[in-house]
Amino acid sequence: MSSKSLSDVAFDKLKRKKKEVLFARLWKEVSDEVSLTEEMAKRRVASFYNALMMDSRFISLEGNKWDLRERHSLESLKIDPDLIEGADDSDDEYEDYGDLLISDDE
Repeated sequence: MSSKSLSDVAFDKLKRKKKEVLFARLWKEVSDEVSLTEEMAKRRVASFYNALMMDSRFISLEGNKWDLRERHSLESLKIDPDLIEGADDSDDEYEDYGDLLISDDE
């Protein structure tokens, strides 16, 4: 087994490919490189996915594709507004403190 982490192996793979890759293909290549048995690969796939999600070097793209974040500018990314914290414009969660405003006349 390799002394590199699975995410480090994935990073090296993506660096050489120079383009995004489907998750299933990336996992197959990574698990093959570190010589995981089929049983071990099945048990570790979820933790590998989680590691990619938590590793800021990677970015999840539409269609379950993964790439290196450094290859994508902020402007090129489509962000689902529903995933942004506080994107809900409803005022249900906030109290109205408008009556606490003090004017300069007071």
